[in-house]
Amino acid sequence: MKTANIMKAVCVAGLAATCVWGLAACSSANANGLTGGVAATVNGTEIPEDDVTNMIQGIRSQMGMDGEDEWGQWLADNAMTPESVREQMIDSFVQQELIKQGAKEKNISVDSSEIDSIVNTMKANYDGDDKWSAALEQANFTEESYRENIENQLLQKKLTESFASDEEPSQEDLLQYAQMYASAYDGAKRSSHILFDSGDEATAQSVLDQINSGELDFAEAAKQYSKDNDNGNGGSAAKGGDVGWDKLNSFVTEYTDALNGLEKDQVSGLVTSQYGIHIIKCTDVFNAPKAAGEDGTETVTITSTDQIPSEFLDSIKASLKQQKQNEAAQTWFSEYKESADIVINPMPEGLPYAVDMSKYTPAEGSTGATQNNSDGTDTGDGDTANNAGDNAEGSGDAASGENTEGSGDNANANASDQPAESGDAANQQPAEAA
Repeated sequence: MKTANIMKAVCVAGLAATCVWGLAACSSANANGLTGGVAATVNGTEIPEDDVTNMIQGIRSQMGMDGEDEWGQWLADNAMTPESVREQMIDSFVQQELIKQGAKEKNISVDSSEIDSIVNTMKANYDGDDKWSAALEQANFTEESYRENIENQLLQKKLTESFASDEEPSQEDLLQYAQMYASAYDGAKRSSHILFDSGDEATAQSVLDQINSGELDFAEAAKQYSKDNDNGNGGSAAKGGDVGWDKLNSFVTEYTDALNGLEKDQVSGLVTSQYGIHIIKCTDVFNAPKAAGEDGTETVTITSTDQIPSEFLDSIKASLKQQKQNEAAQTWFSEYKESADIVINPMPEGLPYAVDMSKYTPAEGSTGATQNNSDGTDTGDGDTANNAGDNAEGSGDAASGENTEGSGDNANANASDQPAESGDAANQQPAEAA
């Protein structure tokens, strides 16, 4: 998509959506050639031209395109111009301002303690203040701007959540999605584990021997020995080691490899990961019902939601409710933006990113070279600035300390069910938090 290109190398998302609803961190830099003035107003609130310029220049810097020719050629290859880049960036600032204003109208706010919690969690990933400061600097953040970014993420997330509904999905929708996801769930394995400290191999081996001999029940052993009991709801130890289905969770590679080699009711040997020593038991396997065609080919066939495990159905419900929430948020935002008084001022001269595009020809095979048909009509997907609602969740969960799982789109978060790795930098809970 045309409007995604500028941010893809930095945030891997659409420019406008990334800076607003996508919730990824957009960095800025203090650029030379600042002109002052106002780029736009949103219901009377000014968006400084220099803020737009700094953001674009910061992106250029991260992309390694500080040179005029590098920048101009990249714009040409991606069917963009300085004017369209400015337009996209202004739109992102406009949307961000609208979200702030809308949240204020809805009495939605972020407490400083929420920001403190995330910042402290992130800082804990670095060995000392110097390395933390270096990491912020590398991302073109000060601690103040980083806190502001987190506040915006949380605000956007809370605003989206305000559109949540208690209405349950219809049975028709549930069945339709169960049929869609049944093939993906086919072969799923449920497991339990007992976690030992990495230096306690002797105890782990002793427990394993007792389990294999029948002297010790696996679930009871998990309650007695497992170190996976440190999170707020007791961890998997309190549940007899149960960590749920692999299709709904993300496990470390060593855990996954061991589980893949187990059939129902089989117990692994000692499995070592970065989190300690595991003993793993496969407690269930989901084999989706299948029907054979005339040619003998088997096809997954679901005629009732009762044919899939309840955990999968719960995940599908959560996914459908998330989808409905996002659609409601997008509808609200579109209407709110339509009713807003938005004024975009003409692009001033002398901006540092404003290169003469007549000097650059799109490279063969590039987006710019194929963007237009012979009749001059645009074949690209146009401006995606209004994709805001589609990205209302996603990486915002990382900022708020939530992991994601779910039925295909990973909509139903529950970090406590995960005995493994998470993509969430703010909540890197290992196996012991399962």
